[in-house]
Amino acid sequence: MIIDEIGYRKMDEPAAHFFFQIISERYETGSIILTSNKSYGSWGEIFGDSVLATAILDRLLYHSTTINIKGESYRIKEKKKAGFFRPEGHEDPKE
Repeated sequence: MIIDEIGYRKMDEPAAHFFFQIISERYETGSIILTSNKSYGSWGEIFGDSVLATAILDRLLYHSTTINIKGESYRIKEKKKAGFFRPEGHEDPKE
């Protein structure tokens, strides 16, 4: 199962509890790939409950490998290559 962009939006209470159920059901039965731009310490804010976030992380991190990728998003990088973004501080002379 692939879950992309955890933390993009905060979850309301029912969604957070359903998410916990999904992770619990999948725990030790199948692989989970999860992406987030939030550190584990911020997950209490995402789920609105630090105890629930700890329970989710406990299941996710057991038998897991964490890969921390730093740097620019590949989406932004591609947009810059295509000329859709200007470097910060540079004005368009046409404006």
